[in-house]
Amino acid sequence: MALVCAIAVVATTYVMATRKARDDIGEASERQLQIIALDLESVLQKFETLPFALGFQSDVLQALARPDDQLNIQRLNLTLQLIQRQSKVVAIYVLDRQGMTLASSNWDTPTTFVGRDFGFRPYFREAIKGNAGRFYGIGNATNVPGYFIAQPIYASAAAHGANAAIGVMAVKIDLTEFEHTWRSSEEPITLVDSSGVVFLSNRQAWKYHSLYPLPGAVQQNLTGTHQYADQAITPVTSLPKTQRVEFGQHVTRGIGRLGWQLMLFPSQARIARIALLWSLAAALLLAIAGISLWALYQRRRRLEERLMSAEYLDRTIAQRTQELMVANHTLETKYAKLKETEHLLRSTQNKLIQAGKLAMLGQMAAGIAHELNQPLAAIRAFADNAMTFLSRGQADKATENLSHISNASARMGKIVGQLNGFSRKSHEAVAVIDLPKSIEAAALLLHNEFQTHGAALLIEIRQAAQVVGDSVRTEQVLINLLRNALDAVDNAEQKIVSLVLECEAGEAVIRIRDSGSGIPAQVAPHLFEPFFTTKPSGKGLGLGLAISSSIVQAMNGRLTANNHGDGGAEFVLRIPLPDMVES
Repeated sequence: MALVCAIAVVATTYVMATRKARDDIGEASERQLQIIALDLESVLQKFETLPFALGFQSDVLQALARPDDQLNIQRLNLTLQLIQRQSKVVAIYVLDRQGMTLASSNWDTPTTFVGRDFGFRPYFREAIKGNAGRFYGIGNATNVPGYFIAQPIYASAAAHGANAAIGVMAVKIDLTEFEHTWRSSEEPITLVDSSGVVFLSNRQAWKYHSLYPLPGAVQQNLTGTHQYADQAITPVTSLPKTQRVEFGQHVTRGIGRLGWQLMLFPSQARIARIALLWSLAAALLLAIAGISLWALYQRRRRLEERLMSAEYLDRTIAQRTQELMVANHTLETKYAKLKETEHLLRSTQNKLIQAGKLAMLGQMAAGIAHELNQPLAAIRAFADNAMTFLSRGQADKATENLSHISNASARMGKIVGQLNGFSRKSHEAVAVIDLPKSIEAAALLLHNEFQTHGAALLIEIRQAAQVVGDSVRTEQVLINLLRNALDAVDNAEQKIVSLVLECEAGEAVIRIRDSGSGIPAQVAPHLFEPFFTTKPSGKGLGLGLAISSSIVQAMNGRLTANNHGDGGAEFVLRIPLPDMVES
């Protein structure tokens, strides 16, 4: 019963919505037709008096009186052409009493009316009788459709009547502009003549077809006047179904003085769509009401079930709570173990880094001892010389030797200071690092090793840069990379290591390139793995690049290696600049 009632409500809604939509669309179509009709009638009436007024031109009367006066005919052609261009009509022309065109505004075109006989046209026959002639048809000369208005020409203002007319003045107006305007409308709009033939429409397939089959007399009349260029006029219903699907119910409004009918065909699909939407809305409301009732019914059942199973639910909740507490305790235990493991890993990493530094210090010990031995020997020699000069009373030379002693001591202090700074254990103090100074410090610590190996270290600071990180660890990375480069050029013909500092795309970029043999293809994938080394046993643990990579990653940077196109290996260190880190 509920389903039957619902179907009845939806069906009633569809019928009522269809009726309402048809009435509303019909009223809207009436208003639209009224606007179109006013626009069309204003154009038709605009030129009603033009042929009548032109008929009193002196050149017109002289041309009808003396049609063989070619000079006057030509002057009249030019006058009509000028008026036609100013008034924006299709053509203006003068016919004698027999319907022969004496002068025309299109006298200089291939389709000129001059010399053509239009005596068969209805507008001429009406005008020569003394009445206003009106007609719509396809041009006999131009094959272009238009609306013709004709008025009799009288010899004087006092003359009147059929016998008094000495000629006819005709004007042709183009109405096809309305078709372009109507194309913006979704519904078909047509203008039909008194015979029921469509001659203007925004549906091109309907043009020059009739609303219904035409009687034989009407067909003969159309043939006699050549109104539609002798086209066979067939009903719109004879067109293919796809072209006549919109032909049907319509609203009509009379236009002009020739019994024309302006028709608009409201979209039946639109009416059906509106009705369907209303029906769907009604069905949706019924569905919502049914679902709501069903939900209320189900809610009552659920309440009853809950009351019956309250005790069971309490036991279940208590059990689940206990399980959650146990799981929570287990998670806390695991989290504590993970934190402990993380602390152990960090401690191990720091120890590995410190061990790597100490190993490096051991490798640099001999060079640094040699580096300190030279200033010590110089200090001793300068001190002996100073004592000698003082005993001789040569205070100026003694002062010069003491100055040399001071410079040598400063150099030793600088070396020892860099060594102490590098050897101390880092406390992960994050600060702003001046990269040129870090590069200078690393180069100073390795200066003696480069001299010992006969290698050249070329440093080019293209752009000064500052980054955020641990200065001690940054120097350790630079020393690791420079020592690797020094080892790579040990057997090369030219022992050159170059370091370039510049900025690219918000990053500080350090490129360390050597003139060695490059990185073998089988080594490249494992280059940054811990304990992987290509050096002989006892010359390295394989931790330098792994530790360096982890330090750089902790600074949000990256360390990469590749073979340079001109030979040798190139390590590229990229660290974000401070503004990029903040963003």
